[in-house]
Amino acid sequence: VQLVQSGGGLVQPGGSLRLSCAASGFTFRSAAMSWYRQAPGKGRELVARISSVSSSTNYADSVKGRFTISRDNAKNTVYLQMNSLKPEDTAVYYCYAYSSTSYWGQGTQVTVSS
Repeated sequence: VQLVQSGGGLVQPGGSLRLSCAASGFTFRSAAMSWYRQAPGKGRELVARISSVSSSTNYADSVKGRFTISRDNAKNTVYLQMNSLKPEDTAVYYCYAYSSTSYWGQGTQVTVSS
């Protein structure tokens, strides 16, 4: 099982980034997918979630209206489009999959700074 993340980096406030998480080794279309983040000195928090069947979505209040989670079951990939980024969005972002078992991606750094 692998969740391979890409797309992080350094961006100025107000900028955009798109994170990707490519999955393999399990039935992706059956898994609920989420993005979590962990800022320095803080616990890991749920950012966004997308369900397996209906692709319904949920977001943390802090990112509503700015972030969009989506999935492409044909590519076994989940995305997190992040717009209007703020310095407080700086964190390591993790992809998370839950089917009958849970899996974590390796994490990718997102830094929002001028």
